[in-house]
Amino acid sequence: MKKLFFNSELRLRNGWWILVFIGFVALTRLVYRPITHGLKDLGVSASWLEPASFIFILLATWACTRLRKEALSSVGFLLDRRWLKEIVWGTFLGTASLFVAAGLIWSFGGVHFELNPVRSIGTVAYGFYMFLFVALFEETLFRGFVFQRLLDGTGIWFPQILLALLFAMGHWDNPGMQGTTKIFASFELALAAILLGLAYLRTRSLALPIGIHLGWNWSQGHILGFGVSGMEQVGWFKPLLANKPQWLTGGDFGPEASVFAVVSDLMLIALLWKWKGSVAASTSIPVAKVSRPIVAQ
Repeated sequence: MKKLFFNSELRLRNGWWILVFIGFVALTRLVYRPITHGLKDLGVSASWLEPASFIFILLATWACTRLRKEALSSVGFLLDRRWLKEIVWGTFLGTASLFVAAGLIWSFGGVHFELNPVRSIGTVAYGFYMFLFVALFEETLFRGFVFQRLLDGTGIWFPQILLALLFAMGHWDNPGMQGTTKIFASFELALAAILLGLAYLRTRSLALPIGIHLGWNWSQGHILGFGVSGMEQVGWFKPLLANKPQWLTGGDFGPEASVFAVVSDLMLIALLWKWKGSVAASTSIPVAKVSRPIVAQ
C-alpha cells in the first residue's frame, strides 16, 4: 500500500501531486467569483482585474511547491537575466510566427489590411497588458506544475500529447468553434501547445513559452486586428477578409483556424527542435520565498 502513494525515495508520487494541485485549484475557484464580483461592486474596473486568474493559479501552484518544500521559482519562474532575455525573445518569436501566418494568408489573396480609424496607442498597450496575463495564466496552468509532474512520472510524449488535447479542448466553447473551423483550429491549437511545451523543455523555464504565447496573441489581435481564438479585437490595422475558404483565411475565428498557422507552428517547432536549448542560471531572484505553511483560503 505504501508504494501506491510513495516512490523509492519516499516522496509522494506525481499522480497524487496532480490531484493535490487540482484540489487547490478547486478551492481557488470557490473564492474567485465572490472576490472579483465584490471588487467590481466596489468600483474596481475590469482592467484592474485582468491579473486575477493568474494570481489564483499561482497561489495553487505556490501551495503545491510549499508542500513539496520547493521554491515557487522551481516551476519556471527563476526571475534572473536569462528569464528576462527568454521572455523578450519569446515575444519576438511569437510575433514573427504570427506575421508569417498572416503574410501567407495575404500572399494567397485571403486578406488585405487597412489602418483602423479607431486605432490608438492606448488600445495597443492595453492589449499587451491583457494578453500578458492571459499568457501567464495559461502557461502556468498548462506548462506549469501538472505538466512538470507528468514529465517526471511518464517522460516527454505523454504530457505533450495530453496537454495538447486539453489545451485545444479548452477553446471549444469559444465563438465560432464549429464545423471545419473547429477541426482546423483544434489541430492548430494542439500543435501550438506542443510548440509551447517544447519551448519549456528546451529551457526548463516558463519565460520562453509565456513570451511566444504573448507575442502571438498580442500581434494577432491588437496589431493586425484579427480575432483571437474567436474573440473579436481592435487592432492598429483592420483585416479585410476575401471571399476565400475559411481554412485559408481563418475567418472570424482568426488565423488560428487557417492552415497557414499550422505551417507557421511547424516552422517554429523545427527551429526549437534544432536549438539545443539554454541552461538555467545558478543565481536567481525567486518569485516568492516560502518560509511558512500555507494558510487555508
